[in-house]
Amino acid sequence: MTGDHPHDRPHEGKRDREYDIVLFGATGFTGALTAEYLAEHADPGTRWALAGRNRARLEAVRDRLAALNPACAELPLLRADTAEVGSVAELARAARVVVTTVGPYGEHGEPLVAACARAGTDYVDLAGEPAFVDRMYLAYHEEAVRSGARLVHACGFDSIPADLGAYFTVKQLPEDVPLRVEAFVRARFDPSGGTVQSIIGIAADVPGMLRAERDRGKAEARAEARRESARRVRLARGPLPRTRVTGGWTLPAPTIDPRIVARSARTLDRYGPDFTYGHHVAVRHLAEAAGMAAGAGAVLALAQIPPARSLLRRFRAAGEGPSAERRARNWFRVTFVGEGGGRRVVTEVAGGDPGYTESARMLGESALCLAHDDLPETSGQVTTAAAMGDALLDRLTRAGITFRVLDAG
Repeated sequence: MTGDHPHDRPHEGKRDREYDIVLFGATGFTGALTAEYLAEHADPGTRWALAGRNRARLEAVRDRLAALNPACAELPLLRADTAEVGSVAELARAARVVVTTVGPYGEHGEPLVAACARAGTDYVDLAGEPAFVDRMYLAYHEEAVRSGARLVHACGFDSIPADLGAYFTVKQLPEDVPLRVEAFVRARFDPSGGTVQSIIGIAADVPGMLRAERDRGKAEARAEARRESARRVRLARGPLPRTRVTGGWTLPAPTIDPRIVARSARTLDRYGPDFTYGHHVAVRHLAEAAGMAAGAGAVLALAQIPPARSLLRRFRAAGEGPSAERRARNWFRVTFVGEGGGRRVVTEVAGGDPGYTESARMLGESALCLAHDDLPETSGQVTTAAAMGDALLDRLTRAGITFRVLDAG
């Protein structure tokens, strides 16, 4: 039963905040693209602001935005630095939604997550770092539940195509039956500087990642034990060398995506009583698969050696990115095969440059969705499917990312 206690309607108390959305990290490469997206596509009447450490650089971003949309000439600029806890706390208290592109998140993300959890402020990021997401769950999920904050990580190419693609696929299948979904990822893209730094950080601390995953698993198991029932959710980890769906070879995809999909499945009844998910990288030729596997192994090995790790970090610094012309040639397609209740469907999520352009689009629409749309009452660390579901699907479809059924049997 819903009563009059403020936590019974956790998002109502944020209506009187000064800003609907604050973008933190607007002077970085992906942050600037996200700012441009908001300047051109924010819902009418959205009260938003830019935040960062350097006022002069923020003013330069605002000048570029004003050339796109003259209304941005008076966009408020806020100073905040994750090294200064007070400034981050003030930022969180001023906004209904804080969206951040300041990474690697394992190094810079925690102060803002903590501030938003404490202030009851919705938070969105691009984090694809499993250890960071798990540590934030352990440290701040319960506080965010109490305050009403929605902490939504992985709101870019990691992991919206996988999470909402699986959600879209499940919606095409019968309800209340065991379901299985396999995803096959194909893409051409340039990894962002932040992504490169995050990958190196993950590779350098595999034991820490496994430890955070284990500790989170124990905490979630205790929480599930307190429920009357919990659906069965499994990740398919076996080899799947060939696929007729995408016409090539597959490799396991060592990303955060499967974990995000599994958490959505544990949260939402629509995934059925028994849900299995597999996530794969699809390539055309065996030599390409072998090369990718060898490259991943080399990065993992080199990341263990400090001098080599320093050299890897110079490959692309956080905040760097390719030209608009180069981004325009990039693309992604994720094909899903869903089975259950005697039915089989093949679906696809597709878009342009995943590393920058589409990640900025997904991040911006996630922030706008949390700020403006009628959403389920959720709080704590939640996934895009659980927190935003159909509303975000509709937004991304209107924004040009395609979700479609290729075959239904």
